[in-house]
Amino acid sequence: FGKKQINNAKTKQTMQNNILENSYSSLDCFNTALGHIYDEEPHLTHSFEWSYRKNIYTHTCNQAQTIEDCLKKSPKFKAAAEKQDGKELVIVRSGKAIASHFPCRVIKNERLTLKFVKAVEKPKKPVSVSGYPCKKRQSNKLVIFHVIARGGKNVVRILKNPDLRKDMQEITVYAYEGEKVKQALRRDGRFLNTMFKKNCVLFNISTEVETEMCSFVDDLDDETFKIKLLDKSDPPESQPETDNTIGKKTDLFPKLSRIQNIFRQEFGNSAKRCQDVKTMRKLMKLSHSVCQVRINGKPQGSGFLVFSRFVLTNAHVIKDFCNDNGRLHERVTVTFSYESLEQNDGLIDVEEVVGIEYIPEVSGTDWALLKLNADQTLPDGLLTHSGFICHSGGISIIGHPGESVKKIDVCLVVSQENRSQVAERHWKDNQDCVQLLKDSFFKNVADDVQQRKHLLTYESCLYFGSSGSPVFNEDGDVVAMHSGGYAYPGVMGQNQSVIEFGYPFSDIIEHIIIQMVKREKFDVNNDFPMLSG
Repeated sequence: FGKKQINNAKTKQTMQNNILENSYSSLDCFNTALGHIYDEEPHLTHSFEWSYRKNIYTHTCNQAQTIEDCLKKSPKFKAAAEKQDGKELVIVRSGKAIASHFPCRVIKNERLTLKFVKAVEKPKKPVSVSGYPCKKRQSNKLVIFHVIARGGKNVVRILKNPDLRKDMQEITVYAYEGEKVKQALRRDGRFLNTMFKKNCVLFNISTEVETEMCSFVDDLDDETFKIKLLDKSDPPESQPETDNTIGKKTDLFPKLSRIQNIFRQEFGNSAKRCQDVKTMRKLMKLSHSVCQVRINGKPQGSGFLVFSRFVLTNAHVIKDFCNDNGRLHERVTVTFSYESLEQNDGLIDVEEVVGIEYIPEVSGTDWALLKLNADQTLPDGLLTHSGFICHSGGISIIGHPGESVKKIDVCLVVSQENRSQVAERHWKDNQDCVQLLKDSFFKNVADDVQQRKHLLTYESCLYFGSSGSPVFNEDGDVVAMHSGGYAYPGVMGQNQSVIEFGYPFSDIIEHIIIQMVKREKFDVNNDFPMLSG
């Protein structure tokens, strides 16, 4: 297509259709149409109004997404949000503040009020261990309840942002049937962590009934609560248990929910295997395309050159340092040459984030595409060395664990049928940890990871900093991007992990192409090897 300007809508639409058609025919895995990206649950077309200052707008949604992601499709909203640097978005529904990651499917024929308040910290979306598509929950039925913005005696401050407490009397929290109160409040992201370290309960202002944090949310729909401090003892859930038989208490613990602080854990024990010399030679050559991602000079994660001058990494590595348009507000650099302590140079600036998806509560996507400065000589991209997910055998991960130099870990794929056995082994080998975190943790992990059929699972020894590392199969082809694990503290305080996982590379590439077309990033598509021919 070249880079000539598109003069009319018809030509533009034809161009988009041709790119999509070429991308789907070039790669056999690209058989998902735009309308089926978020298909974890039925989503009927619905409309709502939103107001900002004195202006009122209407918006129609036809796919499952968060309310903020839905609003971002509005040019009016994007223009308003770009002027609010250092501010936190507050979305008011029926006089109560909802989270920016509130499911949009609930908002039907209503009017939302938008405002911005001073941000205490960069607003964060809930963190998940899911990939694309996200795992099936026990239930997709939502439970929505409300919490008064000021707590009771001795726990008055419960929200991270004091300005939110000043402006709003109540906030709305959503949950899914089968989850616990504590899981829903943690996912919400607006509550102080100190609240979960104390013995707090939900106090129903109508019935005066108290609901503990370890209780299920199923009967809380449309109720209003105040956070109340019972006493200064540890919460009931943090008390040690004496029954160490895994699986006996399945009914007491739902499937591991999407809560904060379980993602972005890159570590664990590994099952080693030998690698062919021929493959190792190939990996050594391809390792030149693996980089360390740094924010203001500090290591933040790993990544790898995909094609031309575009680097792929996890969205959770970069998302706090750019706005919705991909404009960076911190200096982001990469280095491909940090292989020894003496080689701490060769920094290349990142110009912008041309694409990013981080929607763990809806589609489970977690990737970011970075555009590098054009004035540098770069290694070869790894897109031409891509493959599909392997369900057995050996894999190799190349990255920068623990802010260290570039390293390679050779380990074994954990097949879906063996995932539960890995969790059970960790439970048996770490009985002393039960007093610290509950033996049921391992059962919950086993249940959760068993349902994530789309992920590549393995046991790796890569630690913090290796998010975004390429995962290679036995032929030296990229099959996944290393992204997270199920972490727990060892007896001596060291980090351990039950099992680690990576997102399929083919799924990520599919999402990149679709997003570039939707955003009309034709310059990126022109550099794409499979579309530019």
